[in-house]
Amino acid sequence: MKRISALGLDVGKKRMGVAGCDGTGLIATGLTTIYRTSLAEDIKQLQNIIEDRQVEILVIGLPYSLDGTVGFQAEQVQKFANKIAKILQLPIEYVDERLTSVEAEAQLKAQKKFSTRDKGAVDRRAAAIILQQWLDMRRQKDRG
Repeated sequence: MKRISALGLDVGKKRMGVAGCDGTGLIATGLTTIYRTSLAEDIKQLQNIIEDRQVEILVIGLPYSLDGTVGFQAEQVQKFANKIAKILQLPIEYVDERLTSVEAEAQLKAQKKFSTRDKGAVDRRAAAIILQQWLDMRRQKDRG
């Protein structure tokens, strides 16, 4: 199987959870949380991670409305994603991220690592869930 280096992003207004995967593309793990201040600063922090990890693709969680439509929040994420993809010169793929924050919170609570003060941990975990979904879908396509 071909080596893969993808970065998963859970994009929010205040924070962006970032996850990476092992070279085999089997396991996604939360890496960091970027506290958003400006587009230039977001790009700078992403570039450092991308260079360190030799990232080839960005996998971005798209917050569809519960009825499956692209609402205001999803449009904002797409605008941001298109800007960073162009600047960083990387392809992007979207993953439906509905309820990933709820799932992330539940996982952290189960591991006794949940704190209402550490919202960044939830963002990192949500980014890992988004990336894991993409990796799993990719593996299923390769098998099929």
